[in-house]
Amino acid sequence: MSRFIISGTDTGVGKTVVSAMLVAGLGASYWKPIQAGTDGGTDATRVAEMAGVAGEKIVSEAYCLSHPASPHFSAETDGVSIDLERLEVPDVSGPLIVEGAGGLMVPITRSTLQIEVFAGWDLPVILCARTSLGTINHTLMSLAVLHDWELPIHGIIFVGEENRDSQRTIVEMGGVRALGRMPQLDVLDRENLRAAFDANFQPEDFA
Repeated sequence: MSRFIISGTDTGVGKTVVSAMLVAGLGASYWKPIQAGTDGGTDATRVAEMAGVAGEKIVSEAYCLSHPASPHFSAETDGVSIDLERLEVPDVSGPLIVEGAGGLMVPITRSTLQIEVFAGWDLPVILCARTSLGTINHTLMSLAVLHDWELPIHGIIFVGEENRDSQRTIVEMGGVRALGRMPQLDVLDRENLRAAFDANFQPEDFA
């Protein structure tokens, strides 16, 4: 069974759209362990809408926090204590996409970083990286952290307009493979996400 962690070089890189694309393209289930910020809905709701999947494909969050901030601070603001034992990967049938909160070094509690939680799961990580200016530095640093923690890196998904040199530099210097590039889409729905997956990715790369 294919199960992947979707992380990013930083907040807002496009993890949720990539997750929705993979849910649509692979017929996968989706789980966001910690939702921090609920104005305008949750990422789980957005993935369900974009990917056009039924409720049983969306696993409920372990924590749904109202304040848009790092999980540790969002939990403190809401008066919630995060119990790490609740962050267990759900047992689902078929592929599973697990979307992290922000980047790898985001604090989950005052004493635990997100990458520590990822390390306990021992699942392959797909790193989402922008193609815009600054991506080489951010992406190589994220890859270095993954290597330091000895997490399995499944590959990189680039997000944005094609930037051949930046993409090549990251792949070569980071010692990682590119799974494909997620283009900018004017309409985020199941039809367009499936078309983007079919045009830019190979299903066998996610086996």
